[in-house]
Amino acid sequence: MKQDYLNILRSIKSVSMATVDAKGHPQVRIIDVMLIENQKLYFCTARGKDFYKELIDTKRVAIVAMTKNYQTIRLNGEVEQLTSKKEWIDKIFENNPSMNSVYPHSTRYILEPFCIQNATIEYFDLSHHPIYREYDSIGDWIPLKKGYEIQQNCISCGLCLQSCPQQSIIQTFHQYQIIQEHCLHCGQCVEKCPVKAIKRRDSYAKRSY
Repeated sequence: MKQDYLNILRSIKSVSMATVDAKGHPQVRIIDVMLIENQKLYFCTARGKDFYKELIDTKRVAIVAMTKNYQTIRLNGEVEQLTSKKEWIDKIFENNPSMNSVYPHSTRYILEPFCIQNATIEYFDLSHHPIYREYDSIGDWIPLKKGYEIQQNCISCGLCLQSCPQQSIIQTFHQYQIIQEHCLHCGQCVEKCPVKAIKRRDSYAKRSY
């Protein structure tokens, strides 16, 4: 599925990319996904831009984009500045001919090519009921595990199930369980639980080794 998610980002093309500046302030701008190849995402930016400096300084970027059918893809990963710059910029322009009118002739070489090959991916589909979400990753990063889990001290009162907007909680024997792919992560069940038996699954980007 990871290749499908990357292809969706390419089909949307103009996505929101977020970085952090030197003062620790979040910055976001629209950047084009220029190329998807071998489960890697390629884009470029000019050396004179703040975006370029932020990429060089932090080597991290977050991406979010939504299709017209309310399918959202979030990607958070490491950026790598590519060598063989001229070769990659020429390839990007070959696959994105509209760039020729923005940076005509040799002015294209003010651009620097970047690649994302290690990242987490979150897919969130609001077009179905119940909603659907899935986690994946590219490179050597492990997929995230967000959301909530019901612990062993659950007293099976059923308040969590009754309050769930998507009815994504089921009862198995005497224990309740959250169906993670349908969970909104809204926290309603946490607030309704009288014994605090529902805990957040904190998950951070990490490598597979």
